[in-house]
Amino acid sequence: MPANLSFFAETKIQHQRNYGGVVFPAVLSPAAVQSHKPSVLMAAVKEQKPWLDSLLHTHGAILFRGFDSLATASDFNDVVEAFGYEELPYVGGAAPRTNVVGRVFTANESPPDQKIPFHHEMAQVPEYPSKLFFFCEVEPADGGETPIVLSHVVYERMKDKYPDFVEKLEKHGLIYTRVLGEEDDPSSPIGRGWKSTFLTKDKSVAEERAAKLNMKLEWTEDGVKTIMGPIPAIKYDETRRRKIWFNSMVAAYTGWEDARNDPKKAVTFGDGNPLPGDIIYDCLKILEEESVAIPWQKGDVLLIDNLAVLHSRRPFTPPRRILASLCK
Repeated sequence: MPANLSFFAETKIQHQRNYGGVVFPAVLSPAAVQSHKPSVLMAAVKEQKPWLDSLLHTHGAILFRGFDSLATASDFNDVVEAFGYEELPYVGGAAPRTNVVGRVFTANESPPDQKIPFHHEMAQVPEYPSKLFFFCEVEPADGGETPIVLSHVVYERMKDKYPDFVEKLEKHGLIYTRVLGEEDDPSSPIGRGWKSTFLTKDKSVAEERAAKLNMKLEWTEDGVKTIMGPIPAIKYDETRRRKIWFNSMVAAYTGWEDARNDPKKAVTFGDGNPLPGDIIYDCLKILEEESVAIPWQKGDVLLIDNLAVLHSRRPFTPPRRILASLCK
């Protein structure tokens, strides 16, 4: 038995998928005999980090399940810290979130009856996280899964079915447009106001921070229109040598809707031409078909490689509290 499995045991659960002999996601549970104290888990993460990194690279996501001592936001923050990845400040993202402790935030706080469509985290801005952690502090009464899907699989299926569309995407990229109010609107899945989006109350500082993201701002009476792009819709994953569906196209086109935003205008081809709605909705169908939705259990930690995997959120019956942390 390899030393790295003396603390972690690779386990199988019914929801996993198999792609060419590689399970998705990997699932790790505590090996049979050991202390379950958080400090022991942190030490194991530090000691086994190269193996965990390699596992993440192979599988795209790792679910840590059965570590019953993980109960609080503070415990979760300690796990994130143990991995040693650099924190990414949440600048330019759309979701309403609250800082809980240290590097830990609430996941998107939009209402429970709303579905959050598949996306790579912050794919609509140039500086996006390379890794995401999610933690289940309170498991949902019903629903509320965080479905995940392998990006290269989506790219391959879309290229097979719609080669001309994918070629146009690769050539022109995408432009994302979103109208922000001044303050956060928790009733909207994209309700982050400009003050918390740019972490300032000063319009000139907001403009400087937007410029660093190559984002254009057009101020309105009660908010601001943000224009991002053209930005690539397809990326090449250098470390895995494959193309990935790295965009927020389906999320924007089907989900960026609130009092200020019309989703059909939220995303266009990089040359300004509208996207074909029928293909977008078929892409959504492909995302759903290829996805894995594992019901949350209290204490679960899900580590996602943001270059390999898209994620979403299903509607739920409260209570549910999922926390998140973004890493460079």
